[in-house]
Amino acid sequence: MTTRHPDVPERGLTVDDLAHTPDDGRRYELVDGRLDVSPAPKPLHSVVDSRLTIHLGNTAPDEFVVLSGPGVNLNGDRTLHRIPDLAVFDHEPPEEGYFDIPPVLAVEIVSPESVLRDNHTKRHEYAAFGIRSYWIVNALADKVGLVELRLEDGVYQEAAQVHGEDVFETDLPFPVRLVPHWLTAGGPWRGRIGGEAPGEDQATQR
Repeated sequence: MTTRHPDVPERGLTVDDLAHTPDDGRRYELVDGRLDVSPAPKPLHSVVDSRLTIHLGNTAPDEFVVLSGPGVNLNGDRTLHRIPDLAVFDHEPPEEGYFDIPPVLAVEIVSPESVLRDNHTKRHEYAAFGIRSYWIVNALADKVGLVELRLEDGVYQEAAQVHGEDVFETDLPFPVRLVPHWLTAGGPWRGRIGGEAPGEDQATQR
């Protein structure tokens, strides 16, 4: 659950006010000038974030920047500020302040307190901001799931939904293969998270 911080003023806040929030591990975002505070991520959430960031970073062409937890201003008056769990940009980070240009991909990892926010609130906010691709990763169920949403005429449409050991493949923002199971599973995840490339099995049997 997100909560309003008790020490913030009643006036509408902007990103400038975020400089005064405590460095306590929690996530501070702005929604229409109101401060939303989320708890620090739990270990499973952090594992998914770390593995996905590593995998996308290893896969991305050089012109892309893969970042965990970047601050993004979603409107011109800087009263709507979000921190995606992970985002991919096709331009360099700003020299100071936060991003104010849409990433080409935003990823949210669902936690118990973020189900409504990630699946509904941020879905509408990210679409309005023009983020072309939005992934929602659900690590709460027995099988890890991933939903890929693509922006069409200003609205997200579901492009793919995979679970467990199914292989997710996409070409947006760049070609990538991903097996959701290996976002959390123990074992040699680095070598298996990308799935088995087409023809690889036949090649290894020769």
